[in-house]
Amino acid sequence: MGGLFKRPHWQLAIISGILMGVATQPFSLGFIAWFGLVPLMHVLLNSSPKNSARNAFIFGLTFHFISVYWIGNNSGASFGVAFASLIAAVIYLSIFWMVLGFLFSLIANKKSEILYLFPFFVVSMEWFRSFGPMGFPWLNLALTQSHYLPLIQMMEITGTYGVTFWVVAINGILYIALTNIGLAKNVYIATGVFFISLYLAGSARMNHLGEYNKTVSIGVIQPNIDPNEKWDRSSREKTIATMDSLHQVAIGLNPDLILWPEAALPIYFRINSHHKKRLQSIVDQSDIPMLTGIVDRRIIDKERHYFNGSMFFTPKEKQLFYNKVHLVPFAEYIPLSGKFPKLKSLNFGQGNFTHGSEFTVFYIDSIPFSNMICYESSMPRIARSFVKAGAQLLTIEANDGYLGNTAGPYQHFELARLRAIENRVPIVRSANTGISGLILPSGIVENKIMLGEQSVFLSQVFIGNGGSIYSDFGDIFAIICFMFLLLIGIHTWRNYS
Repeated sequence: MGGLFKRPHWQLAIISGILMGVATQPFSLGFIAWFGLVPLMHVLLNSSPKNSARNAFIFGLTFHFISVYWIGNNSGASFGVAFASLIAAVIYLSIFWMVLGFLFSLIANKKSEILYLFPFFVVSMEWFRSFGPMGFPWLNLALTQSHYLPLIQMMEITGTYGVTFWVVAINGILYIALTNIGLAKNVYIATGVFFISLYLAGSARMNHLGEYNKTVSIGVIQPNIDPNEKWDRSSREKTIATMDSLHQVAIGLNPDLILWPEAALPIYFRINSHHKKRLQSIVDQSDIPMLTGIVDRRIIDKERHYFNGSMFFTPKEKQLFYNKVHLVPFAEYIPLSGKFPKLKSLNFGQGNFTHGSEFTVFYIDSIPFSNMICYESSMPRIARSFVKAGAQLLTIEANDGYLGNTAGPYQHFELARLRAIENRVPIVRSANTGISGLILPSGIVENKIMLGEQSVFLSQVFIGNGGSIYSDFGDIFAIICFMFLLLIGIHTWRNYS
C-alpha cells in the first residue's frame, strides 16, 4: 500500500473514484466503499487547499461518471441532450466534492490529527447537496450498503447520514492502520469488533420491529410496455388493451387494492371522460380500489397546467388525486420556470409539468397510505413527509423504462429499500418495466419482479403503526454533524490565524 501512496495525487483521486463508483453498481460490491476513500484521504491530507480542491474534483468526475452513467442512456431524449445532461450532472455533483476537498485541506493545514473530522465533512456535504430543486441525495453513500441490511438499521434514527458517517470513518481507520504499522493490529481488531457489534445489533433490531396489527393485499401490475411507444397514437389501443387484460388478472387475485405504474395509460383522464367512466365501472363491478399513475391536464387561472400524478379509484366514490411534489429538473420542468415562464420555451426534450403542493393520504378501508411517483422515492424528505402526514404504507409508481438495462433502475429500487428502513413502513413498488416488489420495514425484499418482465402478482402486506425517530425528527443527525464541524472550524481558525 505504501507504493500506492507514492503515485501522483491525480492518479490516487481517479483510483478512489473508480472504487467508489464500482461500489454503487448493482454488483453487490458495496464493501469496496469501506476502503475506497483511502487514496483520496491521503491526497487531501498531503496537498494544499488548491490542489486538494482540484484532485477532489477529479475524484468526483470519476466517481459520478461511473455511478450515474445511465443519465446519458435516456432513450426518451436525443443522444446529444442525454449526453449533455450526463456531463452537466457529473460536473454539478463533482463541485460539492471540490468544495469539500478545499475546506478539509484548509483546516488540515492548520491543525494536525484532523482525519477524525472527515466523516463530518462528508455528511455535511451530502446534507447540503440534498437541498433545493437540484437536490440529489440519490448518491448518498448509504446506497453502497443497501445489500448489507443489518449494518444499516440505524437509519431509523440517523437517516442515510449515519451510514455515510460509519463508512467514511472505517476508511479513516484503515488509512491510519496503513500509515502507522505499529497501530495496524489494534486497528484491525477494533474494526472487526465494530462490524460484529453493528451486525448483531442490526440483526436483533430486524427481528424485533414491533407488532403488525393490520394486513392488506395489493395486486401489483408490471406491464413491461416500452415507454417510447406508449404515447404513439398507433400503439394507444394496444396499450389500453394490455392494461385492461392485466387489470382483469389482478382482479382475479381478489386483492384489497390494485396498483398500476406511473403514467400507465396515454390518456388525460380529466378530459377523456369515456375512459375514466370505463375504469370507474370496472372498479365498481369488482369492488376493488385501484391506483394508477396519470398525466393530468387542468386549467388554472385560465392557463393550461400539466401534472405527473396518480388517480385513486374507489368503488362508487369520486376519484381522488395526488400530483407529484418533487419533479425531475430538466426532465419534467425547467427550474425557476414558475417565476420566469419564458424558460418553458427552452426545448431540452423535457416536459413542462407543474409541481403538486400536497402530501396526499389515501385510505384502503382504515389503512392510510400515500403514493410516491418515481424520482420522489430517492428523496428522504418526501417519504418522511408522507409518513408524518399519517401514511402507514407507501406505494411507488415508477417508469424506469427510459433507462434500459443500466444501473439506474437497480439503484432506484435500492433507494426504495432505504426509505422503508428510515420510516419503518412497508413499501409496494409498481414499475412499468421493472423493478417491482414488496419491501418490508426491515428492508427485506419480497415478490421482486425484475426488469423486462410482464407480471401481475399479489403482495400480502403487514401493517404496523409506522414511523420512526427519523420520521419524527428528520435530518437531526446531519444537522448535529454540521454544527459540530462548524464549531471545530471556527475554533481551529481562531487558534491558528
